[in-house]
Amino acid sequence: MNEPQTQTHPIHQASPEDHPHGALTRRRLWQLGAAAALTAGAASLLPGRASAETSAPSGPTAQDHFDRAAELAGDSPVLKSIVSALTAGYTPPRPAAPAPLRVFDNVAVLSVGFVSATAILTRRGIILIDALDNPDEAEQYIVSGLRSLGADPSTIKYVVVTHGHGDHFGGAQYLADQYGARVMMAPADWDLLASTSPANAPTRDLDITDGQKLTLGGTTVTLNHTPGHTPGTVSPIFPARWRGRTHTAMLWGGTNPPTATTNKETYLSSALTFASRTRRAGVDIELSNHGFADYGLERMEELRSAPNSRENPFIVGTSTAQRFMKIVETMLRGRIAQDQEAATTTATTTVATGAHTAGCC
Repeated sequence: MNEPQTQTHPIHQASPEDHPHGALTRRRLWQLGAAAALTAGAASLLPGRASAETSAPSGPTAQDHFDRAAELAGDSPVLKSIVSALTAGYTPPRPAAPAPLRVFDNVAVLSVGFVSATAILTRRGIILIDALDNPDEAEQYIVSGLRSLGADPSTIKYVVVTHGHGDHFGGAQYLADQYGARVMMAPADWDLLASTSPANAPTRDLDITDGQKLTLGGTTVTLNHTPGHTPGTVSPIFPARWRGRTHTAMLWGGTNPPTATTNKETYLSSALTFASRTRRAGVDIELSNHGFADYGLERMEELRSAPNSRENPFIVGTSTAQRFMKIVETMLRGRIAQDQEAATTTATTTVATGAHTAGCC
């Protein structure tokens, strides 16, 4: 980026011709003082002379953080995908809807492509995480999808809404009306819906508390408050069975960083807390409600193409699960630094413009 160009005005040195009697008039003293002040102010904006008010923050730059995130991702398509999804200006794709799939013995993904619902199947019924965008999608993709997988949609007992955006809660009220499912959301996002009255908003039902244990049919899902994407975003941790073994899955509840820097800082704090909880829980599976953000749609097709394989591409291991969260943290630090750098540039430009026009009239 080009540095703002600031003109400086050399101080004219007094001479006997200016003052034939060797004395400076009061008017001339004022002129010299004003010129000296202007020169000093302009000089402070030259490279290497920035004032304390306009100097760039010390520490790593935004690009340093982004480079570090790319280094952490390496050649992993899962980790490279989350780097891309958290990059400023990223445009989410609108892929075609995949066929429903049991990605684990007790976990099914029901997706329209852009966004997915995740069904946790227990012996006493279904815990559904998210409900797609509207009643029609809930009927076409969730209800029909569950039936195609041999699961009964009438046994949906809970709909856990990860956050208060329409593509996650839009089908929830339909499922509540059809099957008596209880709809759960964090209080902050229930409040968000109450204040905005969006289409297809569910009637307020159950509040999710931070760290709440939701148990159904011997399966316990831990619901963690991770605000940032929205004020009440929730990220679940739950058991997933594969080929006779039980693993532990995480689902990061909200991907795209918010606009305001203070909200990004909240998001960063949530990422740090959730990373600690996933580490303690031994999480070795990574899932997302937006399959484009974590290579999830591609992993579904890998699994579908090899139904008898003992390998499951969603089982990434504890180390990669922690790297995933470290990348979320690092990208957020970069986005916050990016905001600060933009603010510094704006402040510097403002001061420079003021110095340039100070003596105009």
